[in-house]
Formats: sequence, structure tokens, C-alpha cells
Amino acid sequence: MATAIYLEHYLDSIENLPCELQRNFTLMRDLDSRTEEKKGEIDKLAEEYIAKVKNLASEQRVEHLQKIQHAYSKCKEFSDDKVQLAMQTYEMVDKHIRRLDADLARFENELKEKLEVSGYESTDGRGPKRRARKCSDEDSPKKKKIKNSPDLSDALLPMQPSDVLDMPVDPNEPTYCLCHQVSYGEMIGCDNPDCPIEWFHFACVDLASKPKGKWFCPRCTQDKKKK
Repeated sequence: MATAIYLEHYLDSIENLPCELQRNFTLMRDLDSRTEEKKGEIDKLAEEYIAKVKNLASEQRVEHLQKIQHAYSKCKEFSDDKVQLAMQTYEMVDKHIRRLDADLARFENELKEKLEVSGYESTDGRGPKRRARKCSDEDSPKKKKIKNSPDLSDALLPMQPSDVLDMPVDPNEPTYCLCHQVSYGEMIGCDNPDCPIEWFHFACVDLASKPKGKWFCPRCTQDKKKK
């Protein structure tokens, strides 16, 4: 019953999240459009300046260059606003994820205490295993060798390592791959059971699709050659 009540409250807390995200994405698209317009204006001003520079007086040159500089300043302003919106959107979602993580940990501890009180002990001596933060049990890096189901990969936009390098990272988020970044996009697992890294982003190991047969990471391949 407590779980059902919590779930209801949590769903209530994220009820407005889709609308807030849609609003931020709309604002970012608008900033993109305004930036493109300014870039077009800069190109026209630059072409006009180059064509007429020999016939312009010094005051006119300064005035023309100031117009170009003002247009560049506007572009930077729009870009800064877009970055702020992106950071705000990330924090908005991450806040709900952190809350969910904290509540899951609390429920796990409460369940473990109840089991101990009732005299029940699990076979391996541990409480229930918590779900991964970003994906389900069937779709986590530890459970699957590759995340490339047709429905999911078609629905998601492709991501590159550079897309996440500057994003704030939850200190509790596990990292993978040679780049030591969090899980994102398509990943592949090394078939060496003793591989210290285990999971790798496609882009970091120069893969465009899942290779046939067994696959070993560059580090394990190099170690094999040495032996």
C-alpha cells in the first residue's frame, strides 16, 4: 500500500514535467532560428562591406564594422541562452531521477529490515538488487551484450562522446568505456570475462554496428597478442 501511495505522489510530481520540457525545447528551437537569421545578416553585411570598403570613408567603415560586431554579439547572446536552457532542462530531469534513486534506496533498506525482522534471509545474504538508474534490468550494460533493439535505436537520436563530455554527471552514475563516461547510445560488451572495463561505446571503439561472433576490446586484444 505504501508503495502504491508513493507511486501516486511521484507521478503527481512529474505531471508537469513533459510540458516544461516541451516549453524549453520550443524556446531552444526559437533561439536556433534567431541565430540563423543573425548569421545570414552577418554574411550580407560582410559582403556589402567587402564590396564597398574602398569607397567608404573611415567613419562609414567604423559604423559598418560596428553593425557586424553587434550582430555577432546577438548570436553569442542567443547561444548563451540556449546553453542555459539546456542545463536547466538537464537539471530538471536529473532532480526527479535523484529523488527516485533516494527513494529506491530507502525502500530497499526498509525491505531488508523487514526481512531480517521476520527471520528471512536471502540465499546470497543480500537484499533485493536495485534497478539501474537509466535503464531496465533487461537493458542495462550488465545484463545485455549490446543495446541495439530496432525499436529503441530508431527512436533515439545518435549520440557522440562529445555530446556528453560537458554535461554535469551524477557522482553515483557508473562509468564505462575507454573514455570513462556514463552509459549512452549504443554499447557493446567485451567477450573477455576478465575485462576490467566490460562495456564500450560504439564510437569509442570505431564500430558502426554490432560485429558478428565474439568481440574483444582493444585492450584485451592487445593483451592477447602479448601472450
